[in-house]
Amino acid sequence: MLRYLLLFLAAMTLASSSLAAAERPNFIIIIGDDVGWNDIGPYGHPHVKTPNLDRMAKVGMRFDAAFLTCSSCSPSRCSIMTGRFPHNTGAAELHMPLPADQIVFAGLLKEAGYYTGAAGKWHLGKPAEVNFDRIMGGGPSGCENWEKMISERPMDKPFFFWLASFDAHRPYKEGTIDQPHGRQEIVVPPFLPDEPPVRDDLGMYYDEISRLDDYTGKVMALLKKQNVLDNTFILFMADNGRPFPRSKITIYDSGVKTPFIVQWPGHVKAGATTDSLISSIDIAPTILQLAGLPVGPSFQGKSFAPILENPKAQTRDYVVSEHNWHDYKAFERSVRSKQFLYIYNALPQLTGSPPADAVNSPTFQTMLKLEAEGKLPADQRGPLVAPRPQEELYEVVDDPYQLKNLVDDPAYAKTLATMRQEYQAWKNRTEDEMTAQLTPDKFDRRSGQRLPEFQNKKKRQPKKK
Repeated sequence: MLRYLLLFLAAMTLASSSLAAAERPNFIIIIGDDVGWNDIGPYGHPHVKTPNLDRMAKVGMRFDAAFLTCSSCSPSRCSIMTGRFPHNTGAAELHMPLPADQIVFAGLLKEAGYYTGAAGKWHLGKPAEVNFDRIMGGGPSGCENWEKMISERPMDKPFFFWLASFDAHRPYKEGTIDQPHGRQEIVVPPFLPDEPPVRDDLGMYYDEISRLDDYTGKVMALLKKQNVLDNTFILFMADNGRPFPRSKITIYDSGVKTPFIVQWPGHVKAGATTDSLISSIDIAPTILQLAGLPVGPSFQGKSFAPILENPKAQTRDYVVSEHNWHDYKAFERSVRSKQFLYIYNALPQLTGSPPADAVNSPTFQTMLKLEAEGKLPADQRGPLVAPRPQEELYEVVDDPYQLKNLVDDPAYAKTLATMRQEYQAWKNRTEDEMTAQLTPDKFDRRSGQRLPEFQNKKKRQPKKK
């Protein structure tokens, strides 16, 4: 009799869990590669062609103060997956694989009955593959298999998909889209020279963003056709800033501030915006909470679920970002509040060169040419000068591009002390220490060429197809 009772209870449990699975939300993260936060329509760009992201913001929520833990491809992605700061993941530098002992939220979803898939750019390393039921690559954009992944999923399971593009990573070429962006449509940030080669370079970057937008629209259309759009939490974001000087790999807003749009009909008010601070380490605990799963102690982020319900809700006062090795030796940290940005640079004797692929760009070569002619303005010389300040402080409301360093201004001495204190508290809390042997430069900071001592070593960075 007891045996039959146990079988009955087991059957009832299975039935109830199946019902719960059918009711659980699906999750999709669409992550652009090297896309600046203000280089898409929803954030006010007047000309870049992103109609699908524009539509997504109209039916979802736009986050105006979302920040990454670093502006470097693989460390940023590993940080998102683990909900941990790069130096705590064991994969703090570019190309480092995520160690097998790290807890990945996708793996927890998989264990709870979710079908988990990744399509496009991977860059998380071999050990992390175990967290996904299926992994697919992609073509030039990285987005070519997104629809295939969604179409071939098990239809009786909730799902999580990590849809990662190569767009808008360098190198660029003409003809990416049918109607390319012209020079007159380009918005040149004040830290870059407004010259024809720079506008052309930015134009091809815009074209790749538009291609990414087109694939995003195809995903939305397919989900609607499958009648699962309304039960799917969709997040669009980027892994780091635009691949231009003073953007990618920096911890200024141009490097670590990310576009961040959440669409989830019935749960997120259409057209909502929020200026509440969030960090990319907050994604993992948020998704786990929304899936009804426990958030374990390994996750260092804070769920932003309260903000989805109320855009005025506040879940944190500060976000922190890192800059570790990415082509060059580095150790920088930043603390960002709504009003101020503080940066600590342990290696001020080194220039703030852009990554090697951006050094070879028409933009940086134009900057070098103007500098040699004595025509490069002070606000554009940052990536070329050394030494740099060891500390920087910016009032970001009136100085959104962080061009006026206030660290020596006595009027901001109290603010500086507060930000230093926050940095030290975070440093102690996360056990962040600079090692004695930092990874050295592997590329020349002005030519972008691989240094002679590394010429014969196989390059680990996956090529953009």
